[in-house]
Amino acid sequence: MPYRALALAVLTVSALGAQAQTKVVFATNWKAQAAHGGFYQALADGTYKRMGLDVEIRQGGPQVNNRPLLPAGKIDFLMTGNLLHSFDNVKNGVPVIVVASMFQKDPQALFAHPDQGYKQFADLKNAPTAFIAKDAQFSWWSWLKAEYGFKDENLKPYNYNLAPFLSDKKSIQQGYAVEEPISIEKQGGFKPLTFLLADHGYSTYSTTIEARTEMVKNDPDLIRSFVNASAMGWVSYLYGDRRRADALIKRDNPEMTDEMLDKSVALMKSLGIVDSGDATTLGIGAMKPERVKDFYDKMVKAGLYKPGEVDLSKVATMQFVNKGVGLDLKKQLGGK
Repeated sequence: MPYRALALAVLTVSALGAQAQTKVVFATNWKAQAAHGGFYQALADGTYKRMGLDVEIRQGGPQVNNRPLLPAGKIDFLMTGNLLHSFDNVKNGVPVIVVASMFQKDPQALFAHPDQGYKQFADLKNAPTAFIAKDAQFSWWSWLKAEYGFKDENLKPYNYNLAPFLSDKKSIQQGYAVEEPISIEKQGGFKPLTFLLADHGYSTYSTTIEARTEMVKNDPDLIRSFVNASAMGWVSYLYGDRRRADALIKRDNPEMTDEMLDKSVALMKSLGIVDSGDATTLGIGAMKPERVKDFYDKMVKAGLYKPGEVDLSKVATMQFVNKGVGLDLKKQLGGK
């Protein structure tokens, strides 16, 4: 939907008044942070409301598992990590589907100390120690082994403590490209080398929005409104005034600071996490079936799935994205 048409739709919905507001519960997979900024922006600047939605953002966290709540009907939308979760849903018969992807690039990355001989991504396989969390060892690490020759004997568990990596200059460590570099620089006093997996073939979509499959059939207008408003929120968060959104993020997660939010947004922009690739022409949230298949084929090669084990037609639907929503607004805000 072009921005002008969307704007007319927004005005129409707004004119209906308070009685048109539909209660929506949107759950995230971690505590509030800049990587959730577009959703908070759409809440803070009234975009959800103007689209007829009364949205509650329910944050996740280390002791919170929002995933079972979606198929159980306890929430309406769920923000998830990447397509591996979606492949598992289809494989296990969970009746949910991806309706948009807010990140064109998965922010998962490997970090290294500078001046240690790691000039290219392929050099990282030579690191004597790789601090990788247990869940990653059974997911994207398998892809690194199959694609680049990384070895299990170099593994040590990453327990989300930077100290072992900081004290071992030859080691590498996993983390999110929009978070860990900030902490490493603050604690270690240096800027780490950041190697984004997405820039080296890890082609999954990330920060996907899932809905129940029955919602796609029975309430597509609700999904369309939420996806469009979220896309607009991300455009405004990246290129507009995000102060009210950041205030909501800090309200929900008091550990967040303005410095962390500013630096994280800068990293999202410089790395093209949100607005890159197809999103630059099709709008934030864009997805293509060919890319879903490409990522699945790579995971089959890595041994995570068997050929044909997952019906890819049930993983994601493209009917709510690729309409160019937000492109005009981005231009108005001076985004490039």
